[in-house]
Amino acid sequence: MTGPDKNKLYPNETIKTICYIKNLPKRTNVEIGDYTYYSDNKNSPEKFYENIEHHYEFIGDKLIVGKFCAIAEGIKFIMNGANHRMDGITTYPFNIFAGGWEKVTPTVEQLPFKGDTVIGHDVWIGQNVSIMPGVKVGNGAIIAANSTVVKNIEPYTIYGGNPAKFIKKRFSDKKIKWLQEIQWWNWDESEIFDNLDLLTSQKGLDELMDKTKESL
Repeated sequence: MTGPDKNKLYPNETIKTICYIKNLPKRTNVEIGDYTYYSDNKNSPEKFYENIEHHYEFIGDKLIVGKFCAIAEGIKFIMNGANHRMDGITTYPFNIFAGGWEKVTPTVEQLPFKGDTVIGHDVWIGQNVSIMPGVKVGNGAIIAANSTVVKNIEPYTIYGGNPAKFIKKRFSDKKIKWLQEIQWWNWDESEIFDNLDLLTSQKGLDELMDKTKESL
């Protein structure tokens, strides 16, 4: 045995509040990595997609989430479809109410477009976090509960607040660089299993760095 089955919706059948998102029915322009889970103690975790708001296929923006991410209940991914035209006197969306107002329906090119929303690997997102369109979150980052993320987050940093602000780095620059290079989330299942104690212990990072150097 080298871990749970990554292809099961509920990897632990005794816990129905956590599911592997990748195994939900596919949705256009949403890409989720292996082992990334959504936890929801209030509603079924199978309703994860309801947390992706204003996501319209004709706009073309993607939500991309890496492997081994932990996403808590209350997450809101606000996509580019929420944007109003901002280059005129008013931002009021007259066109959606018809009655002749549709004559000022903007083109996609006239609407603000922030690009894809990309969450890296091994990211922990706390409860009730909102992530705005086009945000990029680096590998290993932590986002505190009740935060609103309006700008990019660097790898292995902790952010929190509204708007979310930098709190601290998780490790030294040297260790962050090394973690970015080894990309443990891309190891095969047996290698991850064999190194679980090192991956999850306080002193494991230093030991794993030494172990990797010895194998070079």
